[in-house]
Amino acid sequence: MSRTRRSPDRAAAAAIPVPRRPDRSTDTGAVAGRLWRAVRGQRGLLAGTGAFAIVSVVLSAAGPLLLGRATDLVLAGAIGRQFDAGTTRAEVVDDLGAQGHGTLARMLGTVDFVPGRGIDTAALGHTLLYATLVYLGAGLCAFVQGWLANLAVQRVIRDLRQDIEVKISRVPVSYFDEHRRGDVLSRVTNDIDNLSQSLQQTLSQLVIPLFSIVGMLAAMFWVSWLLALISLVTAPLSLLVVVLIGKRAQPRYLEQWRQTGLLNGHIEEMYTGHAVVKAFGRERQAAEVFAKGNEALAETTHRAQAASSALQPAMVFLSNLNYVLVAVVGGIRIAAGALTVGDIQAFIQYSRQYSQPLVYLASMAGMVQSGLASAERIYEILDAPEQTPDPAEPNLLATPVTGRVAFEDVTFRYSPARPLIENLSLAAEPGHTVAIVGPTGAGKTTLVNLLLRFYDLDAGRITLDGVDIATLPRPLLRSCVGMVLQDTWLFGGTIADNIAYGARDATRDQIVDAARAAHADRFIRTLPAGYDTMIDDDAVLSAGEKQLLTIARAFLTDPAILVLDEATSSVDTRTEILIQQAMARLRHGRTAFVIAHRLSTIRDADTIVVMNDGAIVEQGTHDTLLAHGGAYARLHMAQFDDATTKIFMQRRTGTPA
Repeated sequence: MSRTRRSPDRAAAAAIPVPRRPDRSTDTGAVAGRLWRAVRGQRGLLAGTGAFAIVSVVLSAAGPLLLGRATDLVLAGAIGRQFDAGTTRAEVVDDLGAQGHGTLARMLGTVDFVPGRGIDTAALGHTLLYATLVYLGAGLCAFVQGWLANLAVQRVIRDLRQDIEVKISRVPVSYFDEHRRGDVLSRVTNDIDNLSQSLQQTLSQLVIPLFSIVGMLAAMFWVSWLLALISLVTAPLSLLVVVLIGKRAQPRYLEQWRQTGLLNGHIEEMYTGHAVVKAFGRERQAAEVFAKGNEALAETTHRAQAASSALQPAMVFLSNLNYVLVAVVGGIRIAAGALTVGDIQAFIQYSRQYSQPLVYLASMAGMVQSGLASAERIYEILDAPEQTPDPAEPNLLATPVTGRVAFEDVTFRYSPARPLIENLSLAAEPGHTVAIVGPTGAGKTTLVNLLLRFYDLDAGRITLDGVDIATLPRPLLRSCVGMVLQDTWLFGGTIADNIAYGARDATRDQIVDAARAAHADRFIRTLPAGYDTMIDDDAVLSAGEKQLLTIARAFLTDPAILVLDEATSSVDTRTEILIQQAMARLRHGRTAFVIAHRLSTIRDADTIVVMNDGAIVEQGTHDTLLAHGGAYARLHMAQFDDATTKIFMQRRTGTPA
C-alpha cells in the first residue's frame, strides 16, 4: 500500500509562511503618539536635554561667525599690505573706482583693511581662542545632552518592560493558547531591545539636529535673508522625499519583525523538542523549515533596508543642490559688494550645518521606522484583553477552609462553535478524593482549570465552602489549592528554593520534611550540594526526580484542596507506591482531585467520575462502577484484562464463566 508523502518544501512553507508584501502598517501615527507620551513622562530629563541642546546649538551657531571674523582679519591684513601707508581705505576705494575697477572697489569696500598694515595677529589670536572655547562648550553641552537623553530612554524602556511583565500576569491563559510562545518571547526580548536601541540612537542624537535646523536657519537669515530663502527652496522637497520613502519602508519593517517572531517560534520549538526531532530523524526537515524562514526574514529585511536606504542619497543630492545655489548667488553678492568673503564663509558653514541634520535624520529614518514597528508589536501585547478583574468588594472564606467544592450546572467552551462542557454538576466533600478519568479530550484537565479560574465559565457556577469562586480574589482562591501537573516546571535556582516556591517563608526543616514526605530526600542528599544544588536544565535531575520535587512543593504549601494531574506518571512503580501512601496521608482532611489514566492509582478514591465529551457519564466507587459494567469497566478491561473485570462483565451480561 503506497503512502503519499508530503514534500519537505511544502512542510516548510506550512510551518513558516513566506511573508507577503503588506500594503500598509496598522497605525504608525498612533503608535508614535503613544511612544512619545511614554517618553514625555520623563519631563525633568527631557527639559535638561532640551536646555543643553539649545546652549550647544547657540554656541555652534556662534562658531562660524567667529571663524568668518577670523577670515576677514586675514583678508584685511593681506589686502592692507598691498597699499602704501598714509592713505585711508576710502581713498584706496575711490582711486580704484576712478581707474575703472568698480567691481574690485565694491568688494574692497566691504573689507575693513588699513593701508600699509598687515594681519592683526592679536585680534586674530583672540578670535580663534574664542572660537575654540565656543566649540569646546558646544561639544560639552552636546555630551551632557546625550547622557541625559540616554538616561531618559533607559527609564522609558525600564517602565515598558515592567508594564509588559504586569500585563503578562493579567492576560488570561487563553492568550497563550492563541499565540505562539516563541513569538511572544520575541516581542518581549527582541522587539524591546530593538526599540531601546532605536530610541537611544534617535532621542540622544535627535534633539541637537532638530534645534540645529532652527538655530542655523535663524543665523542664515541674520547673515543674508536672500541666501536663506534660497536655502529653504529645498526644504519642501526634503519633506516630500521623507514622507514618500517612509510610507514605503514602514510596512516592510513591521513585516520584518513579524517574520522574526515566526522564526523565533520555530527555533524555540525545535530546541525545546530537540530530543524528539532527533529521535524521529527530522533534523533535515527542521533545517529546511529554518532555512526557508531564515530566507524569508532576510528577504523582508532587505526590502525594509532597501526602501529606507534610498532616503539618505536623496537628501545628500538635495543638500548638494542647495550648496551649489548658495555658492553661485553668494559669489554674485560678493561681487556686488553686498557681502564679505567672511560672510559667505560663515553662511556656507551654516548652510552645511543646516543640511547635515536633514541628511542625518534621513539616515536615521530606517532605525526610527524599525523601532516603531517593534513598538507596534509591543503595544499589541499591552492592548491584549485582560482576564476579568476580581470583584471590587470580594467575598472572603471562613477559616479554616474545609475544601467543599461544588460544580453547579457548569457550561464552558473554548470556542463558541465547539461545545465542551454542558450543564455539568459535581460535588466534592471535604476529605474526599475525587478521581476523574476518561479518554483524551474528555474535559478532565479543563475541569480543574475552571476550578482555579484559569478560564471563566460561560454559565453555572463553582463554589468553595458555599462561596461562588467568581466572587473571590484569585490569589485567595489559588492559595487554597496545591497543584501537581504531569509537565513539571522548575526554575533556575536551588532545590530548596524550588520546593519552597509556594511557601516563601518556609524554614529549612519544613522543606526537608516536605521532601521526605514526597520521598525526594534520599536522592537530594546524594547530590553534591544537597538541597543547595543548583538546577541547570536537564543535566542534574531526571524527569522522575523533577516530579518528586513538584510533589514536595505541594506538600509544603499544605493546601485545603489538592489537584493531581497524572502526578506520578514519570516515576517508577516502587516510588509510585510510596508516593501514593504519602498522598493518602496528605489527602487526609482535604479535598483532592486526581486526574489519572492509570486506573490502578485511583482504586481507593471516594468518588470516581468518568467523563466523555465534557459530560459525566458515570460516577461512583471503583467496585460499584466495575460492577455496573459501563464505561469505567471497559476502560479497566482495556488496561488490565484481569479475571475480576471478566467476572463482573459476565455477571452483567449473563454469559457463563
